[in-house]
Amino acid sequence: MNLAIFDLDNTLLGGDSDYLWGRFLVEQGIVDGENYERENRRFYEEYKVGTLDIHEFLRFSLRPLAEHDVETLRTWREIFMQEKIAPIMLPAARDLLANHRAQGHLLLIITATNRFVTELIAAALNVDHLIATEPEMLDGRYTGNVAGVPSFREGKVKCLKNWLKTNGINLASSWFYSDSLNDLPLLEMVTHPVAVDPDDTLADHARMRGWPIISLRSPNKAGSPPL
Repeated sequence: MNLAIFDLDNTLLGGDSDYLWGRFLVEQGIVDGENYERENRRFYEEYKVGTLDIHEFLRFSLRPLAEHDVETLRTWREIFMQEKIAPIMLPAARDLLANHRAQGHLLLIITATNRFVTELIAAALNVDHLIATEPEMLDGRYTGNVAGVPSFREGKVKCLKNWLKTNGINLASSWFYSDSLNDLPLLEMVTHPVAVDPDDTLADHARMRGWPIISLRSPNKAGSPPL
């Protein structure tokens, strides 16, 4: 089985859905604007430089899910998809997915962002398989806690290994596309690692290892991925 794995934020999307969800909550007056925006920005900057404490961040980011009923959250999410996600959907990302799909490859999105935020995005990209950080639910409401291991850095590797075992798939013929230094552990595992609009650390690593570097924001700026 040929498996094509894709990071989501700043890879298939021209922005970060987790950060934008926080911005959306601020703009809608759902959370304390000044304080929430400050912390949301701090966590995003820590993520970008590889110093994020994922458990501290998830305590922060999952709290609004626990404070509101699921139907209200879903209504807000539909607006979020239209206002924040639709503008950062990349045509070149759809083309890349279509190229893999046309060759019969199995497509999988793997992201540290929680499933509540990302499941509709994966559906909009026509990708059926999604590994995401799982928010815990109890009696039909989110608790603000995480169920299982967060899908982040080494945790992303662990989540993928569990998914592969469950589905009887291996990485013998596999691709992984990512923009982030945080995904180096997983990029090292696949047969075809590809850096997509990478941060400086990942770009340096990719050049050192001879990995392809591509852009989905300016497709003519870089080479095509190895399909």
